[in-house]
Amino acid sequence: MTTTSTPPTTTAPAAEPPAGPPDAPFPARFLNRLPARFRVPAAFLLGAVLLVGVAPLVLSDFRLGLLAKYLCYGIVAVGVSLAWGRGGLLVLGQGVFFGLGGYAMAMHLKLADAAATGQPLPDFMQLYGTEGGLPWWWQPFANPVFALAMTVLLPMAVAALLGVLVFRRRVKGAYFAILSQALAAALAIWLVGQQATTGGTNGLTDFQGFFGYDLNDPVNQRMVYIVIAIALLLLMALARQLFVSRYGELLVAVRDSEERVRFLGYNPANVKLVAYVAAAGMAGLAGALFVPAVGIISPALIGVVPSIGFVIGAAVGGRASLVGAVLGAIAVAWAQSTVSDAWPAGWTYLQGLLFVVAVGFLPGGLASLRTVLRGRRTPDPGAATTTKGAAA
Repeated sequence: MTTTSTPPTTTAPAAEPPAGPPDAPFPARFLNRLPARFRVPAAFLLGAVLLVGVAPLVLSDFRLGLLAKYLCYGIVAVGVSLAWGRGGLLVLGQGVFFGLGGYAMAMHLKLADAAATGQPLPDFMQLYGTEGGLPWWWQPFANPVFALAMTVLLPMAVAALLGVLVFRRRVKGAYFAILSQALAAALAIWLVGQQATTGGTNGLTDFQGFFGYDLNDPVNQRMVYIVIAIALLLLMALARQLFVSRYGELLVAVRDSEERVRFLGYNPANVKLVAYVAAAGMAGLAGALFVPAVGIISPALIGVVPSIGFVIGAAVGGRASLVGAVLGAIAVAWAQSTVSDAWPAGWTYLQGLLFVVAVGFLPGGLASLRTVLRGRRTPDPGAATTTKGAAA
C-alpha cells in the first residue's frame, strides 16, 4: 500500500504596503512614509516653506512678480476645483468675479493715489474730462474697509443672484456654461463702453501705492507676493475642509445623482449655490490681489477667453484634485507667458488643444496620470484566470 504525503502548506506573511515607487520624487516618498493623519499638514507645511521661505530667496524681483501673478490664477483654480471638480458646475464665467474684485481694488487704489497728490479725480478721469465730478458709485470705494469688503462680497452677491435664478430653474450642463460665458462677455463690453469712468479698453493702471506702501519699491512688491502666497495656502486649507466635510460629500452626491438627493429631502439648488458663491468669492479675492501684483486690470483680463483659461488650467492639472488644479493653473499660466513670446499667434490653438486633451482623454488631469499608467501596467487578474482556464 502506497501512501502519498502532502507537503505542509505555509502562509506567507502579509507584505507591508510600499511607501511609494522608488523613482518617486523625494517629497512624495517622504509624505507616503508618514501616518495618514500627518500627510496633509506636512504637505501644507512643505508648500508654505517653498512659497513663503524659499521662493523670495532664490527668485529675482521679476520672476517673483510673475509667480505672484500665477498664484492669483491658482486662487481662482481653488474655486474652480470646488465648483466644477466637486460640484460638476462648469464655471466658464469666473472672469466676471475676477474682474469685479479687481476693479473694486483698482478703484480704491486710484482714489488713494489721487488723494495723495491732492487731485479731486483719478488721473484718467482728468484726461477724459469727466463731467459732474466723481461718479456716485466711485465714492464709497475711497474707504479702504469698504473696498476690501467689496472685493469679495460684490462677486459673491452677483453669483448669489445669478445662482438663485439659474439653479432654482434647474438649469445645468451646457446651458449653465453658456450663461456664464454670456455674463463674462456682457461685463467686458460694458466696461469697454464706459471709458470715462472705467478706463475703457485701457482699464485701470499705473498704481502708485497699496494701503500706504509704495508699489515701486521692490521690498513692498515682495510683501505683496507673500500676501498672495499666504492667501492661496489659507484658501486651499479652507477648500480641503469643505471637501472632507459633510457638505463636500453632499456636493458630490448632487453632482452624481441630483434627483436622488432631492428625493432624500435636500434641495440641490442650495447645495450648488453655496459652491458657486464660494468660488466667486475666491475669484474676486484673486482679482483684488492681482491688481497690486501686476499693476493693471482691464476688460481683456476678464472676458470670455480669460474665463476659459481659468477652467483649462484646472482641467489640465486635475479639477477633482485641489493641488492638481492649482498646479495646473500655475503651469498653464507659465506656458502662456513662455509660448506667447515665441509663438504669439499659436497660443490660442495650443490652449484649446490642452482643454480637448484634458477633457476627452485625461478627465482626471495630470493628477490622475500616475494612476492611469499604473493601471495599464498592472495585469488584470481576471483575464489571467480566464487564460489559464482556457489553456486547461
